[in-house]
Amino acid sequence: MKDKTIDYMLRTTWLSVQKMYNEEASKFGSTMATGFTLLSIDPENGTPSTALGPKMGMEATSLSRILKTMENKGLIERHPNPEDGRGVIICLTKFGHEHRANSRQKVLTFDNAIRNIISEDKIKHFYEVTETINKMVCNKKIYNQE
Repeated sequence: MKDKTIDYMLRTTWLSVQKMYNEEASKFGSTMATGFTLLSIDPENGTPSTALGPKMGMEATSLSRILKTMENKGLIERHPNPEDGRGVIICLTKFGHEHRANSRQKVLTFDNAIRNIISEDKIKHFYEVTETINKMVCNKKIYNQE
């Protein structure tokens, strides 16, 4: 394609960000997916396993693999959900809290670096555009038009 499409810009930018986060995470023996999962778990009360996938926008099978790896590394523990006997609450271990803090710091460093060079007005527009795209995709407004 001669012109860069919105899809192209979103995809290549995200792949660059993902690569950057994976490079940083590898310094801690981790991955971006693990860091994202740690940040998605409520640090105080844990998060029901059934709520974690939708919260992260991930399929259950992909999330199951990540959670298994995280459990094997001692980052999380699974506890029975007191409100739903069939469910499980994913809780951070002390080690998980430490890794979560590292992940959070990396995200804030990235965020601050971008905010230091891009005006608040442009950041606001970026959020508006990405939220609109996300709503259109989630509400099937792209390909299911009547």
